[in-house]
Amino acid sequence: MTRPERFRRFIDYFTLNFPEPKTELAYHNPYELIVAVVLSAQCTDKRVNQVMPALLAQFPTPAALGEATAEDIFPFIRSVSYPNNKAKHLAGLGRLLTSDFGGEVPSTIEELQRLPGVGRKTANVVVSVIYNQPAMAVDTHVFRVSHRLGLVPKTATTPLAVEKGLVKYIPQEVIPKAHHWLILHGRYVCVARSPKCSACPLSDFCAYYAKEIVGKAASAPGKAPAKSQR
Repeated sequence: MTRPERFRRFIDYFTLNFPEPKTELAYHNPYELIVAVVLSAQCTDKRVNQVMPALLAQFPTPAALGEATAEDIFPFIRSVSYPNNKAKHLAGLGRLLTSDFGGEVPSTIEELQRLPGVGRKTANVVVSVIYNQPAMAVDTHVFRVSHRLGLVPKTATTPLAVEKGLVKYIPQEVIPKAHHWLILHGRYVCVARSPKCSACPLSDFCAYYAKEIVGKAASAPGKAPAKSQR
């Protein structure tokens, strides 16, 4: 199967079955989203959603966050991963949003990456979710699922290479949705350990399934590959 065909099958399935995917991070405005995305690095959305209400009650605006120290912020985020670093990042983010951007979250990847704790992945999430721009954020789920399905070549060994491989074949207007499709599929079906291939609706065009399930079963007499429950 050619790579363009895999992309077509991938897009067709999710367009039909999951046409309006959304981030699982809870937010009401761009400020809340960027704070949540910074906190979500190597941490679950569920945990971030648990700490955000108290954090936002104490620091409801970029100005309030910018006036705080890392020590002020730490108690509110102690249960997330790397709370010390993230507390420092959030304090700096609040100050820079206030001083350089008038308290508004910028809409370009370049400007967003000036903010503490905001790398390319975080910037891509913000411009995609808030501003509906064709940006593909590559986290661990997107990276894993893209390779397993065969959407990107094995030579795409960095997040940037995967990002470029994905946006090459996905129509611009679909990219913001495809980002969520890949994340959610990786979070609930194509999990890192013991992917749920028997329940996966994408197995008939998945490179991993063809090689690791069908291929290995074919080489083991008397064993049949797991079949998708569709």
